[in-house]
Amino acid sequence: MDTRTPELRAELSLRLRRIEGQVRGVQRMIEEGRDCPDVLQQMTAIRSAVHQAGLILARAYIAECMQGGNQGQAEVALDRLMITLEQLD
Repeated sequence: MDTRTPELRAELSLRLRRIEGQVRGVQRMIEEGRDCPDVLQQMTAIRSAVHQAGLILARAYIAECMQGGNQGQAEVALDRLMITLEQLD
């Protein structure tokens, strides 16, 4: 899937809006003085959702590079992607 397609943009936009809602929910939980385990559970869910959105984008990016047929370009793209993913943790 091309990283510039309307379908991918719509999917990522929907996921990011959900994440935004989760973050607002955690803000409310903190303001309400909810227990730490409950807040941490929600923060873990947010982290997972962000990670999944990143994987969707990464998959689309690599697929786009591989379709070009230029092995050198695909390898450079894969190297760049791996460096970016390594920085996430």
